[in-house]
Amino acid sequence: MVHESTRANLAAVVDTDPARAAEVAAQYSTQALPDAASLAGKADAAIVAVPTSAHEEVACRLMEAGIDVLVEKPIALDLPSADRLVATAERHGRILQVGHLERFNPAVVELERRATLPLFFEIHRLNLFSPRSLDVDVVLDLMIHDVDIVLALARAEPQEIRAAGISILSEKVDIANVRLQFPNGCVANLTASRVSTERVRKLRLFQPNQYLSLDYTRQDLAVFSVGAGRQIGFEQAVLAKGEPLKLQLDAFLDSIETRNSPKCSGRAARQTLGGALAILDKIREHSEIVSKSLDAGWKP
Repeated sequence: MVHESTRANLAAVVDTDPARAAEVAAQYSTQALPDAASLAGKADAAIVAVPTSAHEEVACRLMEAGIDVLVEKPIALDLPSADRLVATAERHGRILQVGHLERFNPAVVELERRATLPLFFEIHRLNLFSPRSLDVDVVLDLMIHDVDIVLALARAEPQEIRAAGISILSEKVDIANVRLQFPNGCVANLTASRVSTERVRKLRLFQPNQYLSLDYTRQDLAVFSVGAGRQIGFEQAVLAKGEPLKLQLDAFLDSIETRNSPKCSGRAARQTLGGALAILDKIREHSEIVSKSLDAGWKP
């Protein structure tokens, strides 16, 4: 995406596989470098697309070298790592943006504009199985997008979390169902799976006198409103559709130029990670209960 931008130049490619780095660098007419430290003095900003476990080490090194960073989601594997990333960005005056891509989906942007008092969410995010991102659970891989949006719209931390999840084709949790309840009574039901037979990306939001139905993939938002005389009105929101990756990059470049905090800042991403990790804790509690039930008498 960077190589297509008129606002930035692709200065270099870094990869632990030298052959791969050279191949990509040649494809985009740039240079291949051996490690992130080699970018010092050669780039103003970098996109960190490495395994989540390496986010802290790589991104902190770049920010310490005076380079702004866009880090893929989740921000880190744990809260201490996320805290170090946020602290390093603030200490060195660097932009730290995290790739919660759905926040740049035009339908989500419009949903954020129309949300007044969300009272109930029903969200499904289902994927076909892929060996990608199997170093993290489905909560950190897929559901975290929706956790991020729910927290942003609810504008509060959940008061109660109930969650269940199971492993199917990997050693991590592949399917998860979560119920979040907020202090004002708002409830969010979220389901995520990476072993589905179809790809689904849908969010439904209910608020006073209104129901909003969003399809992430199609980038559309349908709005049903109750008007005078209990008449139901329907509106298909008019959206200027766009590629979220490009919109995310443009927002990153805006923050670099203005030095304003990005919408998906390190602090916001840290809050989202905290919610996702709390969900995983509840899933582990549920798994322990299931294991005891199996040990108590289940026979194949």
